[in-house]
Amino acid sequence: MTGHITAPAAALADELPAWVTLLRAPNPGPMTLDGTNTWLLRVPGAEHAVVVDPGPADEEHLAAIAAHGPVGFVLITHGHPDHTEGSARLHELLGGVHVLAADPTHTIGGEPLTDPGEHFGGFGLEIHLLPTPGHTADSVCFLVEHGDERVVLTGDTILGRGTTVVAHPDGHLGDYLTSLELLSAYRGIPALPGHGPALADCGAAADFYLAHRRARLDQVRTAVAEGATTAPEVVAKVYADVDRSLWWAAEWSVRAQLEHLGVDPGESATGVSGLEQA
Repeated sequence: MTGHITAPAAALADELPAWVTLLRAPNPGPMTLDGTNTWLLRVPGAEHAVVVDPGPADEEHLAAIAAHGPVGFVLITHGHPDHTEGSARLHELLGGVHVLAADPTHTIGGEPLTDPGEHFGGFGLEIHLLPTPGHTADSVCFLVEHGDERVVLTGDTILGRGTTVVAHPDGHLGDYLTSLELLSAYRGIPALPGHGPALADCGAAADFYLAHRRARLDQVRTAVAEGATTAPEVVAKVYADVDRSLWWAAEWSVRAQLEHLGVDPGESATGVSGLEQA
């Protein structure tokens, strides 16, 4: 049986490129791990930086980001508030710098990131858009290159510890499995997640997530065959090793799994964002 996963999905990164800086937001919790990771990318000698995920609307955190300016543009991995709540305020603090996201709702001053093959450069970086729906419909990752160094910014598609929720009904398990298969190709490239520590190998982490998701799906299939008829009943069987205070989050993933199996998942409960370990 697949148990509750709290360890990293791959080895931790011993060292990151010198042009990568982590600014962690002060919003730790069982759903956000140590807090939301805001990543700042600036190559040596470049005037402008690129910011990925502003995080919550915390004035001290946003001021710390702005202190690393000037910033060329801000990128968003997905629209959950723990990643985007501070976007509008950071846009102001940085003098109107564009905030670019897949969802127009979270795009400020620029065009949404809608082209699956989109790549753009600037400030010594080459950035490739990797659409990775599943955790949410608008989830994307970014492959960033400078010289012979590369990193993948994974948002909540791959976390630094544990596993992430498929946030039904916005999230979709079939899409998520496809996205993990895409990320499994990025072997030996560090993953910079939306929460938790950086991982040494994005591809290895994606493989672990795929195995975990498929094992969970088998568990859900078995629970249904044994007579579970509602998402809460499946959660009680499959997530018995998870603290009950997190069962509502597990329900999101279970509803996505039931939908994937062709079983009516019912309506998802309302909850907070930045969810993990389901």
